Amino acid sequence: MTITDFLFEIVRKLDPERAHLLTIQALKLGITPRYSNNSDGALISEVFGIKFQNPIGLAAGFDKSAEAFYSLDKLGCGFVEVGTLTLKPQAGNERPRVFRLEEDQAIINRYGFNNDGLSRAVKRLSKRVKSTGVLGINIGINKDSTTPIADYEEALRIVSPLADYITINISSPNTPGLRDLQSSEKLEKLLRSIEKSRFENEVQILTPPILLKIAPDLTEKEIKEIAQIALKTGVSGLIVSNTTVTRPSFIKGNRRSEQGGLSGPPLFELSTKKLAQTYLACKGKIPLIGVGGVDSAETAYAKIRAGANLVQLYTALTYRGPCLFKSINDGLNLLIKNDNFRNVQDAVGIDAKYWADKKILN
Repeated sequence: MTITDFLFEIVRKLDPERAHLLTIQALKLGITPRYSNNSDGALISEVFGIKFQNPIGLAAGFDKSAEAFYSLDKLGCGFVEVGTLTLKPQAGNERPRVFRLEEDQAIINRYGFNNDGLSRAVKRLSKRVKSTGVLGINIGINKDSTTPIADYEEALRIVSPLADYITINISSPNTPGLRDLQSSEKLEKLLRSIEKSRFENEVQILTPPILLKIAPDLTEKEIKEIAQIALKTGVSGLIVSNTTVTRPSFIKGNRRSEQGGLSGPPLFELSTKKLAQTYLACKGKIPLIGVGGVDSAETAYAKIRAGANLVQLYTALTYRGPCLFKSINDGLNLLIKNDNFRNVQDAVGIDAKYWADKKILN
């Protein structure tokens, strides 16, 4: 057992939020193993106009305040998404607010966008050297916001010079009213306003690709509406999906009734079905990032075959440890070659119809 594995096992025995905070502190101090971020050229691809060394990224929610990007980038992931960041610092919901479901390798959280606020995050990220890796910045609104559209526009303006891409989070279940912004009327108004804000004196301002993160609890009709709006408003990509408020009957953890968003393997089939439905609704015209229950090369590859150009994970990292990205990329490279694909992007969407029609266990 390496010292990294030993420390990981110790941290895993702590309360989940304390373990998370301790991990962030260690990463801030540079206490982290280093892995290559690519296994083979077959994993390199260009998505949203950005070159990715491999398609496996760290989802938002892990590095909430953009404190540990530099160390996280050394774990072998293709990209890191920090946040969710809000304009003002926010404490989030009362503790306890995160629960492990050990039997299911899952987590339920109701953090509520706890973060240091954009100003402090910007100071940290302004020191970033662009060559350090692909950085996504996930932005949301404060719980007490009365002007959500204006808040998103302001956050977008602030982070644009720093991000390789920006994610607009309208799908967390832990901020009251946030998911309402996914309704067609409100979403189109939001995205039209953001689109308009990218122009100054009728000249388009150079901004990074803008992605939209949606929930797994949407109906197929709602997904089709979102896809149509995304196509009309120039959204660069969609992230499918956030955590779910549903509770599949097969989960075993004794904290399964806790309020909040469920992540990990119990979310895999639902989120992959919604990913495939989104891929078909977008007709392959918008790149997608698949999230939800990814914990192996096989599950990552399933996301890709269901329609994902890129894949993100988070929960599995808390159970499997820092070598996970390298393990997935090594396995993914073999799976691609076994199927005689020259590049990972060649496999995108080939199983979309299967997953879109698949009946999901509840």
